[in-house]
Amino acid sequence: MESPDQAEARVRLPQLRLDELLEELQARLDAARGTRDRVHSLLEAVLSVGRELDLEHVLHSIVEAAAALVDARYAALGVIGPDGKRLSAFHTVGVGEEQIARIGAYPEGHGILGELIRHPEPLRLPDLSEHAASYGFPPHHPPMNTFLGVPIRVRDQVFGNLYLTEKRGGAQFDEEDESVLSTLAVAAGVAIDNARLYEQSRLRERWLQANAEITHSLMSGSERGAALGLIAERAREITGAALAVLTMPMPDTDSLVVELATGQGAEDHRGLVLPIDDSLTGLAFSTAEPVRSPDITQDARVSAAAPRFTGLGPAVAVPFGAAGEGVRGVVLLVRQAGRAVFSAKETEPLQGFAAQAALAMELAERRRDAEQIAVLQDRDRIARDLHDLAIQRLFATGMTLQSAGRLIENGSASERVLRAVDDLDETIKIIRSTIFGLRARGGTAGGGLRGRTVRVVGEAAPVLGFAPSLRMEGLLDTEVPGRVAEHVVAVLSEALTNVARHARADRVAVALETDGHEVRLTVTDNGVGVPSGGRRSGLRNMAERAAQLGGELRLTGPADGGTTLEWWAPVPDEG
Repeated sequence: MESPDQAEARVRLPQLRLDELLEELQARLDAARGTRDRVHSLLEAVLSVGRELDLEHVLHSIVEAAAALVDARYAALGVIGPDGKRLSAFHTVGVGEEQIARIGAYPEGHGILGELIRHPEPLRLPDLSEHAASYGFPPHHPPMNTFLGVPIRVRDQVFGNLYLTEKRGGAQFDEEDESVLSTLAVAAGVAIDNARLYEQSRLRERWLQANAEITHSLMSGSERGAALGLIAERAREITGAALAVLTMPMPDTDSLVVELATGQGAEDHRGLVLPIDDSLTGLAFSTAEPVRSPDITQDARVSAAAPRFTGLGPAVAVPFGAAGEGVRGVVLLVRQAGRAVFSAKETEPLQGFAAQAALAMELAERRRDAEQIAVLQDRDRIARDLHDLAIQRLFATGMTLQSAGRLIENGSASERVLRAVDDLDETIKIIRSTIFGLRARGGTAGGGLRGRTVRVVGEAAPVLGFAPSLRMEGLLDTEVPGRVAEHVVAVLSEALTNVARHARADRVAVALETDGHEVRLTVTDNGVGVPSGGRRSGLRNMAERAAQLGGELRLTGPADGGTTLEWWAPVPDEG
């Protein structure tokens, strides 16, 4: 017979099993609910990332979504650069701006970050410091242990990597985290591709608008300087450059002159003369191909004589000119230090823009040439009519009056007639001078003050042992008369000779400028200065030349040593 204890145990056993089953069922329901919630969160993240079209916003949304999905304290997205070996951009979540500033420059892809670049496969670590590729963190960097990394592919090309560290609650990243993050990476690749396509279409549209604007400006009769300024400004805006410098060749010289500069430090570039054989822009001009530089401040093809690129970094020099017509000039674009380098994909539309701009300039110049020819033809017609009609009739009238004067008996009246004949003779001389002026042509190319100045500076380089820097501004060939230009060239030659003989300098800067009222020549060196008891015949000659023209010569010693020679003279109006 069953005892009461046995009966109670038989009742309690099914109850315990039922509780265990209920607990297991609850656990499964919680897991299913958690999975449902996580899938729902993943779908929301995919939709959120896919809504954006701006690439920078897309990348930031991806990082935020990744951190939320796997409950990570820190997240980052590293964009792989064109060389495929290092990171060119780094987007973070979880680290404040002040802390980023204390840490310093963003990582380039060494250590664990580089491991995913070299091996683009998911990587999950319980402690990243124990991995063979890890070599620690820079000062002020927050501590990080657990790690999960997943590559992002765009059309089978690795665009970058997602890096997640420090799962909240001290837990480890698990397989489910890796699976969720890999799924997000696929959606991120599609979103990045869409954003890129949208960005490319918008960029193409901006280039087309800029070309249309420049063509309209040139064909509507805008001045050449205004058109060049528009080309440089639009190129700078569209590429996100901080500085745009436009250089043009100087006739009959091996040099380029900076005709226009806009943006950061533009005033340090205007008027500079650069050698074609030994400069970044010169290489683009001579090869008719774009030339890129990852950091212009460290580029050996850029003169270090003046720190005019301070705070700047990536650069590209793009020649512009119509196909088969030769290079007309070079536009140099420079970005802020730390910005992305100019890629080949960026350079292609820039080349197209430069070619279209050059074609518009060519058409505008041809139109102006046609207009000039029409004006010259009209002048020839006027000169011919004056010669064949006006002068002949005046001459005939003068002869008639002269003959009639002999028949006039009144002395006073006869004198008046003869005086009228003399006036007609003077009028004929004036008209002949006018005809000569109408038929006169401009001076020869290459004989202007600009070209002669470049040649003098170039000839001084072997004697000095280095090439002086040269800056020229203003309409030197048109506003400085030949008589004044002769003095300028002679003074420049004498000044450079003096530096070579006496200064023991290793740097010389020459500046020549005019504002239409005066011409000013400045020669600065970093040598030993002018000795107090030395010969001064050369200086006296330069001072006399200035005095002859109503100008002045001034010598000063800058605070950092050397000598500054300033020579100026007024520019007479010969109009």
